[in-house]
Amino acid sequence: MRDKIVSLEALKEITEKLQAEGKKIVSTSGCFDIIHAGHVTYLEQAKDKGDILVLLLNTDASVRGLKGPERPIVPENERAIVIAGLGCVDYVCLFDESTPCQALSVFKPDAFIKGGDYEGVHIPEMDTLATYGGHVEYVTLVDGCSSTNIIEKIKGL
Repeated sequence: MRDKIVSLEALKEITEKLQAEGKKIVSTSGCFDIIHAGHVTYLEQAKDKGDILVLLLNTDASVRGLKGPERPIVPENERAIVIAGLGCVDYVCLFDESTPCQALSVFKPDAFIKGGDYEGVHIPEMDTLATYGGHVEYVTLVDGCSSTNIIEKIKGL
């Protein structure tokens, strides 16, 4: 499973080879702090959109910038191992920015997957994908499933 966790440079080489073989590379991103059924369902649906699923995982610093100083709960290396352990995820690559745009511009997946709640919303990734002909595809989210909801429930105990 640890061989699925790769640097951006390695990811670029791997995906270029796979695309040359005709494989459709799809990618998604996120914090994936406390893994729950919504995450797994989302990732399974994302994998169904292509041949190879690359998950771009926010680093701890990136998560703190997005979610606040108390997050993440689970450190980046542990989050990467858990995600890499899922059969639907082919590669995991950490990124330090607030969006995965820089990483996307390097390895150029065919499609970027987002939850259906983003359909009709302009996201920065769209501009990056447009520079090389990639596009966004959407999957259904599981209602009520979120790391934030789990954390709030634990705090209330």
